[in-house]
Amino acid sequence: MNKKLYPYLQHSHLLQYISKCKSGEILVGQELMKMLDKLLEHFEDPNIKIDFEGAHKRIKFIETKCRHFEAPFAGKPFKLELFQKAFIEAIYIFKIYDDEINKWVRKYQDVLFLVGRKNGKTPLISAINLAEFFIGEMGTKILCASNDYEQADLMFQAINAMREESPSLEKVTRKNIKGIFFGNPKRPKKKGKFSYRNKGSIRKISARTGAKEGRNIKVAAVDEVHELKDNSSIMPIRQALSTQDEPLYIELTTEGVVNDGYLDERLKEARRVLNGELDRPRWLIWLYTQDNEQEVWQDESTWVKSNPGLGVIKKWSYLRNMVEEAKVSKSMRVFVLSKDFNIKQNNAQAWLTPDDIQNEEVFDLEEFRGCFAIGGVDLSRTGDLASARIILMRPGDNKKYTYQKYFIPESKIEKLNKEDRNRFEDWIRKDLVVVSPGNENDFSLVTKFFVTLYQDYDIRVFKVGYDRWSAGYWSKEMEDYGFDTVPVRQEFSSMSEPMKLVETDLKSKLINYNNNPIDKWCLENTALEVNGKMEIRPVKVQGQEDKKIDGAVTLIIAYRVYIDNRSEFMQLVGR
Repeated sequence: MNKKLYPYLQHSHLLQYISKCKSGEILVGQELMKMLDKLLEHFEDPNIKIDFEGAHKRIKFIETKCRHFEAPFAGKPFKLELFQKAFIEAIYIFKIYDDEINKWVRKYQDVLFLVGRKNGKTPLISAINLAEFFIGEMGTKILCASNDYEQADLMFQAINAMREESPSLEKVTRKNIKGIFFGNPKRPKKKGKFSYRNKGSIRKISARTGAKEGRNIKVAAVDEVHELKDNSSIMPIRQALSTQDEPLYIELTTEGVVNDGYLDERLKEARRVLNGELDRPRWLIWLYTQDNEQEVWQDESTWVKSNPGLGVIKKWSYLRNMVEEAKVSKSMRVFVLSKDFNIKQNNAQAWLTPDDIQNEEVFDLEEFRGCFAIGGVDLSRTGDLASARIILMRPGDNKKYTYQKYFIPESKIEKLNKEDRNRFEDWIRKDLVVVSPGNENDFSLVTKFFVTLYQDYDIRVFKVGYDRWSAGYWSKEMEDYGFDTVPVRQEFSSMSEPMKLVETDLKSKLINYNNNPIDKWCLENTALEVNGKMEIRPVKVQGQEDKKIDGAVTLIIAYRVYIDNRSEFMQLVGR
Protein backbone atom coordinates (compact mmCIF):
# COMPACT_ATOMS: atom_id res chain seq x y z
CA MET A 1 0.00 0.00 0.00
CA ASN A 2 1.21 3.51 -0.86
CA LYS A 3 3.00 5.15 2.10
CA LYS A 4 0.92 8.29 1.52
CA LEU A 5 -2.06 6.35 2.81
CA TYR A 6 -0.48 5.41 6.15
CA PRO A 7 -1.98 8.43 7.99
CA TYR A 8 -5.42 7.15 6.98
CA LEU A 9 -4.72 3.51 7.79
CA GLN A 10 -5.25 3.65 11.55
CA HIS A 11 -8.37 5.74 11.11
CA SER A 12 -10.00 3.90 8.21
CA HIS A 13 -11.76 0.55 8.47
CA LEU A 14 -11.91 0.47 4.68
CA LEU A 15 -8.14 0.80 4.28
CA GLN A 16 -7.58 -1.86 6.94
CA TYR A 17 -9.93 -4.14 5.07
CA ILE A 18 -8.25 -3.47 1.73
CA SER A 19 -4.83 -4.07 3.29
CA LYS A 20 -5.89 -7.45 4.68
CA CYS A 21 -7.49 -8.41 1.37
CA LYS A 22 -4.34 -7.47 -0.51
CA SER A 23 -2.13 -9.47 1.87
CA GLY A 24 -4.34 -12.54 1.61
CA GLU A 25 -5.28 -12.47 5.28
CA ILE A 26 -8.87 -12.02 4.09
CA LEU A 27 -9.92 -13.88 0.94
CA VAL A 28 -12.16 -12.01 -1.49
CA GLY A 29 -13.07 -12.71 -5.09
CA GLN A 30 -11.63 -10.87 -8.07
CA GLU A 31 -14.78 -8.81 -8.58
CA LEU A 32 -14.71 -7.25 -5.12
CA MET A 33 -10.96 -6.73 -5.43
CA LYS A 34 -11.52 -4.65 -8.58
CA MET A 35 -13.87 -2.38 -6.66
CA LEU A 36 -11.45 -2.12 -3.75
CA ASP A 37 -8.72 -1.06 -6.19
CA LYS A 38 -10.97 1.72 -7.45
CA LEU A 39 -11.67 2.86 -3.90
CA LEU A 40 -7.96 2.84 -3.10
CA GLU A 41 -7.37 5.29 -5.94
CA HIS A 42 -9.93 7.70 -4.42
CA PHE A 43 -7.62 8.39 -1.46
CA GLU A 44 -5.12 10.02 -3.85
CA ASP A 45 -7.61 11.72 -6.16
CA PRO A 46 -7.47 15.52 -5.66
CA ASN A 47 -11.07 15.82 -6.83
CA ILE A 48 -12.33 13.57 -4.03
CA LYS A 49 -12.50 14.71 -0.42
CA ILE A 50 -12.14 12.12 2.34
CA ASP A 51 -14.52 12.75 5.24
CA PHE A 52 -14.88 10.06 7.91
CA GLU A 53 -17.34 11.89 10.15
CA GLY A 54 -20.62 10.69 8.61
CA ALA A 55 -19.47 7.08 8.28
CA HIS A 56 -18.09 6.84 11.80
CA LYS A 57 -21.19 8.48 13.31
CA ARG A 58 -23.30 5.79 11.66
CA ILE A 59 -20.97 2.99 12.74
CA LYS A 60 -21.06 4.29 16.33
CA PHE A 61 -24.85 4.60 16.21
CA ILE A 62 -25.24 1.01 15.00
CA GLU A 63 -22.86 -0.40 17.59
CA THR A 64 -24.26 1.58 20.54
CA LYS A 65 -27.96 1.93 19.73
CA CYS A 66 -28.87 -1.14 17.66
CA ARG A 67 -29.35 -4.60 19.07
CA HIS A 68 -29.94 -7.91 17.36
CA PHE A 69 -33.46 -9.29 17.51
CA GLU A 70 -33.12 -12.91 16.32
CA ALA A 71 -31.51 -15.97 17.91
CA PRO A 72 -28.74 -16.69 18.61
CA PHE A 73 -27.79 -13.01 18.92
CA ALA A 74 -31.12 -11.61 20.16
CA GLY A 75 -30.65 -8.75 22.61
CA LYS A 76 -26.92 -8.45 22.00
CA PRO A 77 -25.31 -5.24 20.72
CA PHE A 78 -24.85 -5.03 16.95
CA LYS A 79 -21.06 -5.29 16.78
CA LEU A 80 -20.02 -4.76 13.19
CA GLU A 81 -17.45 -6.97 11.51
CA LEU A 82 -14.57 -5.34 9.61
CA PHE A 83 -16.15 -6.08 6.24
CA GLN A 84 -19.35 -4.34 7.36
CA LYS A 85 -17.51 -1.28 8.63
CA ALA A 86 -15.52 -1.13 5.40
CA PHE A 87 -18.75 -1.29 3.40
CA ILE A 88 -20.30 1.57 5.41
CA GLU A 89 -17.19 3.68 4.98
CA ALA A 90 -17.15 3.03 1.25
CA ILE A 91 -20.66 4.50 1.01
CA TYR A 92 -20.06 7.61 3.11
CA ILE A 93 -16.44 8.81 3.24
CA PHE A 94 -15.92 9.85 -0.37
CA LYS A 95 -17.17 13.34 -1.28
CA ILE A 96 -17.23 15.13 -4.63
CA TYR A 97 -18.14 18.72 -5.40
CA ASP A 98 -21.50 19.11 -7.12
CA ASP A 99 -21.46 22.24 -9.31
CA GLU A 100 -25.23 22.16 -9.73
CA ILE A 101 -25.94 22.67 -6.04
CA ASN A 102 -22.56 24.18 -5.15
CA LYS A 103 -21.59 21.90 -2.29
CA TRP A 104 -19.71 18.71 -1.46
CA VAL A 105 -21.92 15.61 -1.59
CA ARG A 106 -21.55 11.89 -1.11
CA LYS A 107 -19.94 10.35 -4.21
CA TYR A 108 -21.79 7.03 -4.05
CA GLN A 109 -25.53 7.33 -4.26
CA ASP A 110 -26.26 3.97 -5.90
CA VAL A 111 -25.16 0.75 -4.17
CA LEU A 112 -25.32 -2.88 -5.29
CA PHE A 113 -24.60 -5.33 -2.46
CA LEU A 114 -24.42 -9.00 -3.49
CA VAL A 115 -23.60 -11.55 -0.79
CA GLY A 116 -24.39 -15.18 0.05
CA ARG A 117 -27.49 -15.80 2.16
CA LYS A 118 -27.31 -15.83 5.96
CA ASN A 119 -24.41 -13.35 6.03
CA GLY A 120 -26.46 -10.66 7.75
CA LYS A 121 -27.20 -8.50 4.70
CA THR A 122 -30.77 -7.60 5.70
CA PRO A 123 -29.90 -6.72 9.34
CA LEU A 124 -26.91 -4.66 8.13
CA ILE A 125 -28.90 -2.61 5.61
CA SER A 126 -31.70 -2.30 8.15
CA ALA A 127 -29.25 -0.87 10.66
CA ILE A 128 -27.92 1.58 8.05
CA ASN A 129 -31.49 2.68 7.34
CA LEU A 130 -32.18 3.22 11.03
CA ALA A 131 -28.96 5.21 11.35
CA GLU A 132 -29.99 7.36 8.39
CA PHE A 133 -33.35 7.97 10.03
CA PHE A 134 -31.78 9.32 13.24
CA ILE A 135 -28.49 10.80 12.00
CA GLY A 136 -29.66 12.05 8.61
CA GLU A 137 -31.27 15.40 8.06
CA MET A 138 -34.71 16.26 9.38
CA GLY A 139 -37.55 14.94 7.23
CA THR A 140 -35.62 11.93 5.91
CA LYS A 141 -38.03 9.47 4.35
CA ILE A 142 -36.93 5.87 3.95
CA LEU A 143 -38.55 3.15 1.85
CA CYS A 144 -38.06 -0.61 2.34
CA ALA A 145 -39.01 -2.47 -0.82
CA SER A 146 -38.80 -5.92 -2.32
CA ASN A 147 -40.43 -8.01 -5.02
CA ASP A 148 -43.20 -9.03 -2.64
CA TYR A 149 -44.68 -7.50 0.47
CA GLU A 150 -43.52 -10.33 2.75
CA GLN A 151 -39.85 -9.81 1.86
CA ALA A 152 -40.15 -6.03 2.21
CA ASP A 153 -41.69 -6.61 5.62
CA LEU A 154 -38.61 -8.58 6.75
CA MET A 155 -36.45 -5.49 6.44
CA PHE A 156 -39.09 -3.21 7.94
CA GLN A 157 -39.54 -5.54 10.93
CA ALA A 158 -35.76 -5.74 11.37
CA ILE A 159 -35.61 -1.94 11.55
CA ASN A 160 -38.52 -1.80 13.96
CA ALA A 161 -37.12 -4.55 16.19
CA MET A 162 -33.84 -2.64 16.53
CA ARG A 163 -35.82 0.51 17.32
CA GLU A 164 -37.81 -1.28 20.01
CA GLU A 165 -34.68 -2.85 21.53
CA SER A 166 -33.26 0.61 22.25
CA PRO A 167 -35.13 2.60 24.93
CA SER A 168 -33.62 5.89 23.75
CA LEU A 169 -34.81 5.30 20.17
CA GLU A 170 -38.18 3.90 21.13
CA LYS A 171 -39.14 6.80 23.38
CA VAL A 172 -38.89 9.42 20.58
CA THR A 173 -40.60 7.39 17.83
CA ARG A 174 -43.84 5.57 17.16
CA LYS A 175 -44.98 2.78 14.87
CA ASN A 176 -48.35 2.16 13.29
CA ILE A 177 -49.67 0.21 10.31
CA LYS A 178 -48.38 2.91 7.94
CA GLY A 179 -44.79 2.95 9.15
CA ILE A 180 -42.35 4.34 11.71
CA PHE A 181 -42.43 8.05 12.59
CA PHE A 182 -40.86 10.55 14.95
CA GLY A 183 -42.83 11.72 17.96
CA ASN A 184 -44.02 9.52 20.79
CA PRO A 185 -47.51 10.25 22.17
CA LYS A 186 -46.46 8.95 25.61
CA ARG A 187 -43.41 11.25 25.75
CA PRO A 188 -44.30 14.18 23.48
CA LYS A 189 -41.74 16.75 22.45
CA LYS A 190 -43.03 20.08 21.20
CA LYS A 191 -40.25 20.84 18.75
CA GLY A 192 -36.96 19.57 17.42
CA LYS A 193 -35.85 16.66 15.33
CA PHE A 194 -37.46 14.06 17.59
CA SER A 195 -40.87 15.70 17.70
CA TYR A 196 -43.99 15.41 15.56
CA ARG A 197 -42.63 18.33 13.52
CA ASN A 198 -40.16 15.94 11.92
CA LYS A 199 -42.12 14.44 9.04
CA GLY A 200 -39.53 11.77 8.34
CA SER A 201 -40.76 8.19 8.03
CA ILE A 202 -39.81 4.59 7.36
CA ARG A 203 -42.27 2.69 5.22
CA LYS A 204 -42.44 -0.61 3.39
CA ILE A 205 -43.76 -1.39 -0.04
CA SER A 206 -43.89 -4.28 -2.47
CA ALA A 207 -42.18 -3.53 -5.75
CA ARG A 208 -45.15 -5.24 -7.42
CA THR A 209 -47.60 -2.58 -6.26
CA GLY A 210 -48.17 0.64 -8.14
CA ALA A 211 -48.46 4.30 -7.13
CA LYS A 212 -44.78 4.69 -6.23
CA GLU A 213 -44.31 7.75 -8.41
CA GLY A 214 -44.59 10.90 -6.37
CA ARG A 215 -43.03 9.51 -3.22
CA ASN A 216 -40.39 12.04 -2.23
CA ILE A 217 -37.95 9.74 -0.47
CA LYS A 218 -34.28 10.12 0.42
CA VAL A 219 -33.26 6.51 1.10
CA ALA A 220 -34.55 3.37 -0.61
CA ALA A 221 -33.40 -0.20 -0.02
CA VAL A 222 -34.67 -2.96 -2.29
CA ASP A 223 -34.17 -6.48 -0.96
CA GLU A 224 -33.71 -9.65 -3.07
CA VAL A 225 -33.74 -7.93 -6.46
CA HIS A 226 -32.87 -11.29 -8.07
CA GLU A 227 -36.61 -12.04 -8.09
CA LEU A 228 -37.46 -9.06 -10.33
CA LYS A 229 -38.10 -9.83 -13.99
CA ASP A 230 -37.40 -6.29 -15.23
CA ASN A 231 -36.88 -2.71 -14.03
CA SER A 232 -40.52 -1.64 -14.33
CA SER A 233 -41.08 -1.77 -10.57
CA ILE A 234 -37.65 -0.33 -9.75
CA MET A 235 -37.70 2.83 -11.85
CA PRO A 236 -40.55 4.58 -9.96
CA ILE A 237 -38.62 4.06 -6.73
CA ARG A 238 -35.44 5.51 -8.23
CA GLN A 239 -37.36 8.43 -9.72
CA ALA A 240 -38.76 9.20 -6.26
CA LEU A 241 -35.17 9.85 -5.11
CA SER A 242 -34.43 12.34 -7.87
CA THR A 243 -35.27 15.52 -5.94
CA GLN A 244 -32.69 14.85 -3.21
CA ASP A 245 -29.20 16.34 -3.08
CA GLU A 246 -27.76 13.17 -1.55
CA PRO A 247 -30.12 10.27 -2.21
CA LEU A 248 -29.11 6.75 -1.26
CA TYR A 249 -30.40 3.80 -3.25
CA ILE A 250 -29.31 0.32 -2.12
CA GLU A 251 -29.99 -3.00 -3.83
CA LEU A 252 -29.17 -6.01 -1.67
CA THR A 253 -29.48 -9.56 -2.89
CA THR A 254 -28.09 -12.99 -3.45
CA GLU A 255 -27.83 -14.50 -6.92
CA GLY A 256 -31.02 -15.97 -8.30
CA VAL A 257 -32.46 -18.34 -10.85
CA VAL A 258 -34.65 -15.95 -12.89
CA ASN A 259 -33.27 -15.99 -16.42
CA ASP A 260 -32.78 -12.66 -18.19
CA GLY A 261 -34.22 -10.87 -15.19
CA TYR A 262 -33.43 -7.49 -13.69
CA LEU A 263 -30.42 -8.69 -11.71
CA ASP A 264 -28.88 -10.34 -14.79
CA GLU A 265 -28.87 -7.03 -16.64
CA ARG A 266 -27.72 -5.15 -13.55
CA LEU A 267 -24.76 -7.49 -13.03
CA LYS A 268 -23.77 -7.31 -16.70
CA GLU A 269 -23.54 -3.54 -16.36
CA ALA A 270 -21.77 -3.81 -13.00
CA ARG A 271 -19.11 -6.11 -14.43
CA ARG A 272 -18.57 -3.78 -17.37
CA VAL A 273 -18.02 -0.97 -14.86
CA LEU A 274 -15.53 -3.05 -12.88
CA ASN A 275 -13.69 -3.92 -16.10
CA GLY A 276 -13.45 -0.28 -17.15
CA GLU A 277 -15.82 -0.74 -20.12
CA LEU A 278 -18.61 1.46 -18.74
CA ASP A 279 -18.52 4.66 -16.72
CA ARG A 280 -20.83 4.78 -13.69
CA PRO A 281 -18.85 6.96 -11.24
CA ARG A 282 -21.67 7.18 -8.64
CA TRP A 283 -22.22 3.42 -8.40
CA LEU A 284 -20.68 1.40 -5.53
CA ILE A 285 -20.51 -2.23 -6.66
CA TRP A 286 -19.84 -4.57 -3.73
CA LEU A 287 -19.93 -8.18 -4.95
CA TYR A 288 -19.04 -11.15 -2.77
CA THR A 289 -18.55 -13.82 -5.43
CA GLN A 290 -16.52 -16.94 -6.08
CA ASP A 291 -13.95 -16.85 -8.88
CA ASN A 292 -15.21 -20.16 -10.29
CA GLU A 293 -17.45 -23.09 -9.39
CA GLN A 294 -14.59 -25.60 -9.08
CA GLU A 295 -13.19 -23.93 -5.96
CA VAL A 296 -16.53 -24.47 -4.20
CA TRP A 297 -16.12 -28.25 -4.46
CA GLN A 298 -12.33 -28.41 -4.12
CA ASP A 299 -11.35 -25.82 -1.48
CA GLU A 300 -13.66 -24.85 1.34
CA SER A 301 -11.30 -22.09 2.46
CA THR A 302 -12.49 -20.10 -0.58
CA TRP A 303 -16.11 -20.12 0.61
CA VAL A 304 -15.47 -16.84 2.47
CA LYS A 305 -15.27 -15.09 -0.91
CA SER A 306 -19.06 -15.18 -1.16
CA ASN A 307 -19.68 -15.60 2.58
CA PRO A 308 -17.70 -12.89 4.43
CA GLY A 309 -19.59 -13.62 7.66
CA LEU A 310 -18.61 -17.30 7.68
CA GLY A 311 -17.53 -18.43 11.11
CA VAL A 312 -19.11 -15.45 12.89
CA ILE A 313 -22.55 -14.86 11.37
CA LYS A 314 -22.92 -18.02 9.30
CA LYS A 315 -21.80 -21.40 10.63
CA TRP A 316 -19.19 -23.49 8.82
CA SER A 317 -21.02 -26.69 9.79
CA TYR A 318 -24.23 -25.44 8.20
CA LEU A 319 -22.56 -24.61 4.90
CA ARG A 320 -20.62 -27.88 4.86
CA ASN A 321 -23.88 -29.78 5.24
CA MET A 322 -25.46 -27.77 2.41
CA VAL A 323 -22.53 -28.54 0.10
CA GLU A 324 -22.65 -32.26 0.90
CA GLU A 325 -26.37 -32.36 0.07
CA ALA A 326 -25.72 -30.41 -3.13
CA LYS A 327 -23.32 -33.12 -4.30
CA VAL A 328 -26.14 -35.67 -4.52
CA SER A 329 -29.27 -33.56 -5.17
CA LYS A 330 -29.70 -31.49 -8.32
CA SER A 331 -32.30 -29.22 -6.75
CA MET A 332 -30.07 -28.59 -3.75
CA ARG A 333 -27.09 -28.00 -6.05
CA VAL A 334 -28.94 -25.27 -7.95
CA PHE A 335 -30.09 -23.64 -4.72
CA VAL A 336 -26.73 -23.80 -2.90
CA LEU A 337 -24.65 -22.54 -5.83
CA SER A 338 -26.95 -19.59 -6.44
CA LYS A 339 -27.91 -18.64 -2.88
CA ASP A 340 -24.79 -19.57 -0.89
CA PHE A 341 -22.07 -18.93 -3.48
CA ASN A 342 -23.63 -16.39 -5.86
CA ILE A 343 -22.99 -18.56 -8.90
CA LYS A 344 -25.75 -17.95 -11.42
CA GLN A 345 -27.91 -20.98 -12.14
CA ASN A 346 -30.25 -21.44 -15.07
CA ASN A 347 -33.81 -21.65 -13.78
CA ALA A 348 -34.59 -24.51 -16.17
CA GLN A 349 -31.68 -26.93 -15.97
CA ALA A 350 -31.91 -30.63 -16.71
CA TRP A 351 -33.28 -32.33 -13.64
CA LEU A 352 -31.86 -35.86 -13.88
CA THR A 353 -28.78 -37.57 -15.27
CA PRO A 354 -29.03 -40.53 -17.66
CA ASP A 355 -27.85 -42.80 -14.82
CA ASP A 356 -30.68 -41.55 -12.61
CA ILE A 357 -33.25 -42.42 -15.26
CA GLN A 358 -31.85 -45.69 -16.58
CA ASN A 359 -33.81 -48.69 -15.30
CA GLU A 360 -34.55 -51.70 -17.51
CA GLU A 361 -36.60 -53.60 -14.94
CA VAL A 362 -40.04 -54.74 -16.13
CA PHE A 363 -43.07 -56.32 -14.52
CA ASP A 364 -46.32 -57.97 -15.58
CA LEU A 365 -49.49 -56.16 -14.57
CA GLU A 366 -50.99 -59.56 -13.80
CA GLU A 367 -48.70 -59.70 -10.76
CA PHE A 368 -50.81 -56.95 -9.19
CA ARG A 369 -54.24 -58.44 -9.78
CA GLY A 370 -56.64 -57.38 -7.03
CA CYS A 371 -54.29 -54.66 -5.69
CA PHE A 372 -54.90 -51.01 -4.84
CA ALA A 373 -53.21 -48.19 -6.75
CA ILE A 374 -52.75 -44.42 -6.73
CA GLY A 375 -53.38 -42.55 -9.98
CA GLY A 376 -52.11 -39.39 -11.59
CA VAL A 377 -53.06 -37.59 -14.80
CA ASP A 378 -51.83 -34.61 -16.80
CA LEU A 379 -54.50 -33.60 -19.27
CA SER A 380 -54.10 -31.50 -22.40
CA ARG A 381 -56.87 -30.93 -24.89
CA THR A 382 -54.40 -29.96 -27.62
CA GLY A 383 -50.66 -29.40 -27.71
CA ASP A 384 -48.82 -31.53 -25.16
CA LEU A 385 -49.49 -35.17 -24.55
CA ALA A 386 -52.14 -36.27 -22.14
CA SER A 387 -50.82 -38.82 -19.68
CA ALA A 388 -52.33 -41.18 -17.11
CA ARG A 389 -50.61 -43.58 -14.75
CA ILE A 390 -50.98 -45.64 -11.62
CA ILE A 391 -48.51 -46.43 -8.86
CA LEU A 392 -48.55 -49.92 -7.35
CA MET A 393 -46.70 -51.31 -4.35
CA ARG A 394 -46.18 -54.68 -2.68
CA PRO A 395 -46.26 -55.46 1.05
CA GLY A 396 -42.79 -55.15 2.57
CA ASP A 397 -41.36 -53.63 -0.62
CA ASN A 398 -40.39 -49.92 -0.86
CA LYS A 399 -40.29 -50.02 -4.64
CA LYS A 400 -43.01 -48.24 -6.64
CA TYR A 401 -44.25 -49.96 -9.79
CA THR A 402 -45.85 -47.60 -12.27
CA TYR A 403 -47.99 -48.40 -15.28
CA GLN A 404 -48.99 -45.68 -17.72
CA LYS A 405 -50.73 -44.74 -20.94
CA TYR A 406 -50.33 -41.67 -23.16
CA PHE A 407 -52.89 -39.91 -25.34
CA ILE A 408 -52.49 -37.64 -28.38
CA PRO A 409 -54.84 -36.08 -30.96
CA GLU A 410 -54.59 -37.53 -34.46
CA SER A 411 -53.91 -34.14 -36.06
CA LYS A 412 -51.00 -33.49 -33.71
CA ILE A 413 -49.01 -36.44 -35.07
CA GLU A 414 -48.98 -34.92 -38.55
CA LYS A 415 -47.39 -31.71 -37.21
CA LEU A 416 -44.47 -33.43 -35.45
CA ASN A 417 -41.00 -33.26 -36.92
CA LYS A 418 -39.80 -36.38 -38.69
CA GLU A 419 -37.84 -37.76 -35.73
CA ASP A 420 -40.70 -37.32 -33.27
CA ARG A 421 -43.31 -38.59 -35.75
CA ASN A 422 -41.36 -41.82 -36.30
CA ARG A 423 -40.98 -42.16 -32.55
CA PHE A 424 -44.70 -41.70 -31.88
CA GLU A 425 -45.78 -44.02 -34.69
CA ASP A 426 -43.62 -46.74 -33.13
CA TRP A 427 -45.14 -46.10 -29.69
CA ILE A 428 -48.65 -46.22 -31.14
CA ARG A 429 -47.95 -49.64 -32.70
CA LYS A 430 -46.79 -50.86 -29.29
CA ASP A 431 -50.03 -49.60 -27.69
CA LEU A 432 -48.16 -47.14 -25.50
CA VAL A 433 -50.06 -44.19 -26.99
CA VAL A 434 -53.80 -43.93 -27.64
CA VAL A 435 -54.81 -41.68 -30.56
CA SER A 436 -57.89 -39.50 -30.30
CA PRO A 437 -59.66 -38.72 -33.61
CA GLY A 438 -59.56 -35.09 -34.73
CA ASN A 439 -57.86 -32.14 -33.11
CA GLU A 440 -58.50 -32.74 -29.41
CA ASN A 441 -57.73 -35.37 -26.84
CA ASP A 442 -60.81 -37.36 -25.86
CA PHE A 443 -60.66 -37.43 -22.07
CA SER A 444 -63.16 -40.28 -21.94
CA LEU A 445 -60.29 -42.45 -23.20
CA VAL A 446 -58.36 -41.47 -20.07
CA THR A 447 -61.33 -42.50 -17.95
CA LYS A 448 -61.49 -45.76 -19.88
CA PHE A 449 -57.85 -46.44 -18.94
CA PHE A 450 -58.72 -46.52 -15.23
CA VAL A 451 -61.99 -48.41 -15.79
CA THR A 452 -60.18 -51.08 -17.83
CA LEU A 453 -57.62 -51.62 -15.09
CA TYR A 454 -60.47 -52.59 -12.79
CA GLN A 455 -62.33 -54.68 -15.35
CA ASP A 456 -59.28 -56.60 -16.61
CA TYR A 457 -57.09 -56.84 -13.50
CA ASP A 458 -59.36 -55.94 -10.56
CA ILE A 459 -56.94 -53.07 -9.78
CA ARG A 460 -58.78 -50.54 -7.66
CA VAL A 461 -57.52 -46.98 -7.82
CA PHE A 462 -57.63 -45.49 -4.32
CA LYS A 463 -57.28 -41.83 -5.38
CA VAL A 464 -56.41 -40.06 -8.64
CA GLY A 465 -54.52 -36.76 -8.69
CA TYR A 466 -55.08 -34.31 -11.53
CA ASP A 467 -54.16 -30.77 -12.53
CA ARG A 468 -57.37 -28.86 -11.87
CA TRP A 469 -56.68 -26.21 -14.53
CA SER A 470 -57.14 -28.58 -17.47
CA ALA A 471 -59.55 -31.18 -16.06
CA GLY A 472 -62.85 -29.63 -17.17
CA TYR A 473 -65.67 -32.15 -17.08
CA TRP A 474 -63.26 -35.07 -16.70
CA SER A 475 -63.14 -35.18 -12.89
CA LYS A 476 -66.96 -35.34 -12.74
CA GLU A 477 -66.97 -38.19 -15.24
CA MET A 478 -64.43 -40.06 -13.11
CA GLU A 479 -66.51 -39.49 -9.98
CA ASP A 480 -69.58 -40.85 -11.82
CA TYR A 481 -67.61 -44.07 -12.21
CA GLY A 482 -66.83 -44.10 -8.49
CA PHE A 483 -63.26 -42.76 -8.58
CA ASP A 484 -62.01 -40.33 -5.95
CA THR A 485 -60.21 -37.49 -7.75
CA VAL A 486 -57.86 -35.04 -6.02
CA PRO A 487 -56.84 -31.67 -7.56
CA VAL A 488 -53.08 -31.00 -7.52
CA ARG A 489 -51.87 -27.58 -8.61
CA GLN A 490 -48.68 -27.51 -10.67
CA GLU A 491 -47.15 -24.94 -8.33
CA PHE A 492 -44.01 -24.88 -6.20
CA SER A 493 -45.89 -25.53 -2.97
CA SER A 494 -47.62 -28.64 -4.35
CA MET A 495 -44.93 -30.09 -6.61
CA SER A 496 -41.72 -29.53 -4.66
CA GLU A 497 -41.93 -32.31 -2.06
CA PRO A 498 -43.05 -35.08 -4.45
CA MET A 499 -40.54 -34.02 -7.11
CA LYS A 500 -37.70 -34.31 -4.60
CA LEU A 501 -38.93 -37.76 -3.53
CA VAL A 502 -39.22 -38.91 -7.16
CA GLU A 503 -35.61 -37.79 -7.71
CA THR A 504 -34.42 -39.69 -4.64
CA ASP A 505 -36.36 -42.84 -5.58
CA LEU A 506 -35.09 -42.76 -9.17
CA LYS A 507 -31.50 -42.45 -7.96
CA SER A 508 -32.10 -45.37 -5.57
CA LYS A 509 -33.75 -47.44 -8.33
CA LEU A 510 -36.97 -47.60 -6.32
CA ILE A 511 -39.17 -46.72 -9.30
CA ASN A 512 -39.91 -49.45 -11.82
CA TYR A 513 -41.54 -47.69 -14.77
CA ASN A 514 -41.64 -50.93 -16.78
CA ASN A 515 -38.88 -49.64 -19.07
CA ASN A 516 -41.45 -47.44 -20.79
CA PRO A 517 -39.58 -45.43 -23.49
CA ILE A 518 -42.00 -42.49 -23.27
CA ASP A 519 -41.45 -42.23 -19.53
CA LYS A 520 -37.72 -42.24 -20.14
CA TRP A 521 -38.09 -39.56 -22.84
CA CYS A 522 -40.24 -37.33 -20.63
CA LEU A 523 -37.84 -37.63 -17.70
CA GLU A 524 -34.92 -36.70 -19.98
CA ASN A 525 -36.83 -33.62 -21.16
CA THR A 526 -37.73 -32.40 -17.67
CA ALA A 527 -35.96 -29.50 -16.04
CA LEU A 528 -36.38 -28.11 -12.55
CA GLU A 529 -37.20 -24.57 -11.58
CA VAL A 530 -36.18 -23.37 -8.12
CA ASN A 531 -37.65 -20.48 -6.13
CA GLY A 532 -36.21 -18.53 -3.22
CA LYS A 533 -37.73 -20.92 -0.69
CA MET A 534 -35.75 -23.84 -2.16
CA GLU A 535 -38.98 -25.25 -3.58
CA ILE A 536 -38.89 -26.86 -7.01
CA ARG A 537 -41.30 -27.74 -9.79
CA PRO A 538 -40.99 -29.41 -13.21
CA VAL A 539 -40.59 -27.30 -16.35
CA LYS A 540 -39.31 -27.89 -19.86
CA VAL A 541 -35.59 -27.54 -20.53
CA GLN A 542 -34.96 -24.03 -21.78
CA GLY A 543 -34.79 -23.96 -25.57
CA GLN A 544 -36.58 -27.30 -25.88
CA GLU A 545 -40.17 -26.14 -25.55
CA ASP A 546 -41.31 -28.67 -28.19
CA LYS A 547 -40.26 -31.60 -26.01
CA LYS A 548 -42.81 -33.27 -23.75
CA ILE A 549 -42.62 -33.73 -19.98
CA ASP A 550 -46.15 -34.99 -19.28
CA GLY A 551 -45.00 -38.43 -18.12
CA ALA A 552 -42.75 -36.87 -15.49
CA VAL A 553 -45.55 -34.54 -14.40
CA THR A 554 -48.02 -37.40 -13.86
CA LEU A 555 -45.42 -39.28 -11.83
CA ILE A 556 -44.94 -36.24 -9.59
CA ILE A 557 -48.70 -35.67 -9.28
CA ALA A 558 -49.20 -39.32 -8.30
CA TYR A 559 -46.39 -38.97 -5.74
CA ARG A 560 -48.17 -35.91 -4.30
CA VAL A 561 -51.26 -38.04 -3.72
CA TYR A 562 -49.09 -40.84 -2.30
CA ILE A 563 -47.38 -38.50 0.19
CA ASP A 564 -50.66 -36.97 1.34
CA ASN A 565 -52.32 -40.38 1.81
CA ARG A 566 -49.37 -42.63 2.60
CA SER A 567 -50.62 -44.23 5.82
CA GLU A 568 -54.05 -45.11 4.47
CA PHE A 569 -52.64 -46.34 1.16
CA MET A 570 -50.01 -48.53 2.81
CA GLN A 571 -52.74 -50.15 4.91
CA LEU A 572 -54.54 -51.04 1.66
CA VAL A 573 -51.29 -52.37 0.18
CA GLY A 574 -50.80 -54.63 3.20
CA ARG A 575 -54.19 -56.26 2.92
